[in-house]
Amino acid sequence: MRRVMLAAALAVGLASVGAPASAQQNGLVNVDVSNIKVTLDDIISRNNLSVQVPVNAIVQVPIGLAANVCGTTVAVLAAAGSAAQCTAVADNTTQGEAMAIARALQRQ
Repeated sequence: MRRVMLAAALAVGLASVGAPASAQQNGLVNVDVSNIKVTLDDIISRNNLSVQVPVNAIVQVPIGLAANVCGTTVAVLAAAGSAAQCTAVADNTTQGEAMAIARALQRQ
């Protein structure tokens, strides 16, 4: 029994020591959405969401979504750790992604 408890404690300890910086940010990335404001305004009005997009809007979204709308990779954003941020590009943003960003703005 003592060996099992020791092995479990060691495994937990090793897991926390080896955690990458991206794990510390809980998978959220700051995304500047001012470049896609027109798209977001359209999505918001068509879906009756009660949120306004500020001119210089920064929104926290999951790292996968941020990578897609910013035209980069998850690996690049994860390497930046808690300082990860990027700028959304209209050409890279689908209607579904814009909807997800609008909902993130609504929560903030």
